[in-house]
Order: sequence, then structure tokens, then C-alpha cells
Amino acid sequence: MRSLTVDSLNPAVRNVQYAVRGELAIKAEEYRVTLKEKGQNSGLPFDRVISSNIGNPQQKGLDQPPITFNRQVAALMEWPQLMQLAPNTFPQDVIDRAKELHEEIGSIGAYSHSQGVPLIRQNVAKFIQERDSHPSSPDNIFLTGGASAGVSLLISMLISEPHKSGVLIPIPQYPLYTATLAQFSGVAIPYHLDEAHGWSTSIDEIKAALKKAKEDGIDPKALVIINPGNPTGALLKEETQREVANLCAEHGLVLLADEVYQSNLHRAAEFPFTSFKKVVCDMGSPVPLVSFHSISKGVTGECGRRGGYFECHNIPDDVRAMMYKMVSVGLCPPLQGQIGVDCLVRPPKEGNESYALWKEETSRIHKVLAQRTKLMAERLNSLPGVSCVDSPGALYLYPKITLPAKAIAAARAAGKEPDAFYALALLDATGICVVPGSGFGQKEGEYHYRLTCLCPGVDEYVGKLEKFHGEFCAKYQ
Repeated sequence: MRSLTVDSLNPAVRNVQYAVRGELAIKAEEYRVTLKEKGQNSGLPFDRVISSNIGNPQQKGLDQPPITFNRQVAALMEWPQLMQLAPNTFPQDVIDRAKELHEEIGSIGAYSHSQGVPLIRQNVAKFIQERDSHPSSPDNIFLTGGASAGVSLLISMLISEPHKSGVLIPIPQYPLYTATLAQFSGVAIPYHLDEAHGWSTSIDEIKAALKKAKEDGIDPKALVIINPGNPTGALLKEETQREVANLCAEHGLVLLADEVYQSNLHRAAEFPFTSFKKVVCDMGSPVPLVSFHSISKGVTGECGRRGGYFECHNIPDDVRAMMYKMVSVGLCPPLQGQIGVDCLVRPPKEGNESYALWKEETSRIHKVLAQRTKLMAERLNSLPGVSCVDSPGALYLYPKITLPAKAIAAARAAGKEPDAFYALALLDATGICVVPGSGFGQKEGEYHYRLTCLCPGVDEYVGKLEKFHGEFCAKYQ
């Protein structure tokens, strides 16, 4: 009888790597279990694991509070009888929203339209139109189980020839892109961001990557832009966005705009966000554009509810029909995720009963994230051998570390990338879990790691990083 082994699986599955939930995250979870089971007798040099590896704001230990309005609407959609059982508990605008959604959806235990609840798609289109001052149609909106599901769908459709069809991705990049390309036997075409200039996007770098891909026999199908960047937090200038759109139109590339951090702006006056939808419409460009958004980031942080959307622009009707066919296979996105999207694009307005609390909660989260980011960047930049761009957006910092030659040799002897070796040692010594830069991509001979700015107790947290870095470098001098 044939046995089931790893070697008998689809080779594309074996090629998938996802550093954010990789070796370090697995080891961190093992430490977390040990601490829970053994407490002070764990034998570990720390009393808690700090999950700085992933942008998961409401994770235990990070504890960003959910937005009250969103949770109240969700509660009434789960159990509408609460309106009668708990009178005077819910603000009137929450009750009105839940009644409107319930009238449209009915029970959230039922499947919805495969493309998403029509009313919610209409509200997404209104949000986009108000943001960009250009029309948006609900027919072009697909609600998804998080932005990742939309990215996976688009990449799966674009890989028309395995190992030949390619997608341009920024380096460093969010590992979702390389993992999904590997899953569908596509080719990652890297273009490097410019760290010396705040991780800016270089058109010349993209052109060079395109040229090399074509020389290598790869057919470039799409270009990914992450704006604000992950892991870098960089924001594109409108001039660069226009150049990107022109380049895509010239080379017949689909522009995939990952804009899930669009509301995470720490210095918005200096580094504003402009959507690619607005840029493309302002230009009258024919470039095919798919833009992604999510309830997992911003100040919403509802990662576990799995809600997001993508909007198609300049996408032919027959291609959009193929998208609908493919999402229909999955029946529908999670209903609570769709309700979360409605709350994202239709928050309380001034004059609504919930507005004051919503404004206070969201402003506080924005302020704390900006303060943490600035403080952490300053402290990291004060360390010898560390340089860190003060991120203007998103939820992360991505410091560059110069490692001693002996540390690099020890890493190679252990069969590890040097920054992964550093990150594992950091976890073993402090309980802080980060993601090594080798999981995001970086230039040869350079080393980085990504950490979130979501962790409370910044002084203690960064103090541990500083102490470890000094001891690690001293050990390998």
C-alpha cells in the first residue's frame, strides 16, 4: 500500500515558506506552553513571551482593545434578541446599524452572496468614492476572508504558465507573496527598495528587475506595491505612484496595490497616503488595478474575524466573471468579517451617539502607535551596529544589524541564516519573538529583523533588546 509521506505531496506545497509563522513562532509557542505549565519552575530566563513577530493587535500580551462600536454591532448581529434582553445597553446608532444589516442579511449563520453582502459592497464603494473623489461600483468589490485571501486568488489566476509566469514583488516584502507564488508555481521577481532613502521605491530598480526577468525567460504578469510598506512602513509619493502606473501600462502588468495599512499613518502631514485608485483615475490610465484592504490592521485590529475586500478597476468583465467563479467555489467570506468591513468603511459620524467614544478610542490607538514607533526607532538607532528607518506608517520597524564575523560563522556552522541565528538567540534570552530579515528578503550580506510597535511597556521591551544586543555582540567579538 502506498504510504503518505511529505515526498508524496504536491512539490509546490513543499516549497512554501512563511517566515512570520515559521521556526521562531513555533519555538515561541513552545516556550509559552512551558511557562503556562511550569511557571517559575520553567528554567527559562524570562517570565513571558512577547509576540513581536506579527501584526496581531488584539493578541494576548499585546492587548489592543477592540473598538466598542464594532463589537457592539457584532454582538447584536450574533444575537439580535440582545436589543430586548439588554435595553438601554446599546447606543441607538448601534441598534440602527444592526437592524439595517439584519434586514439585509438575516441570520449570520447562513451563506451570503459569494461576492459579499450587496449592502456592504455598496458601502465599501461609497467609502472608496468619498476617499478618492472618483466613482466606485459595488459590482467591482469582492469581500474576502482577509486581504490575504484576495491576494491568493489574484496570484492563482495570474500564473498562467507554471515556473514561467512571474510577479514583481518589493524586497523586503511581506512573505505572503513569496509563499503564494510558491504555492501556485509562480516566479517571484524581486525589486529592491532603497533603505538609504527611507525604503523608497525606485522605478529604475523595477525596470532593471523587469529586464532581467525577461532575459531569464520569465513572463512578468503583475507588479505588487505595498503602501504603506510591510515590513518597512514607507509610503510612496504620488509622483512615484504615477511612474509605477505608467510602467505597468507600458509593460502590460496588472497593478496589485496592497493598501491594508492605509490608516496607520504616524506623521500624516509629512507622509500622507494616496490610494492607487485615485492616482490611476486622476491620470485616466488604462492600467488594470486591484486594490486590497482589511479589518486586521489600522486601528480596527480584528485579525481573527477575517474580513477584507478588493476592488477591481480597469478589469474586463469576462475576467471579473472568472474571479466570481473562483470565489463561488468557497461559497462566501465569513459573515462576521463582512460585518467588520461594514464597520470599517462606515464608522460612527459626528452627531451619532457612538461617535465620541469611537473618536477617543481610535485617536488613542493612533497616538500610542506613533509614540512607540518614534521611541523604539530612537533607541534602536542608539545601539552600536544598528540602524533603523523611523517608519512613517504601518505597525513595524525593520532595523538593520551589523553582526560580528564570528557570529556569522557560528550561524553558518549551525545551518542558519545569520539574522535568524540572532533572532533565535534573542528569543532564547528574552522571550521576544521577531522575524529575521531573511524571511522578507534583503541584499546579500545585509541582515535585518522586523518587530512590531504594538507591544505595551516599551521601556522594558526595548531595554531587553538593548541588553541582549550588547551581550550578543560581546560574545562574538
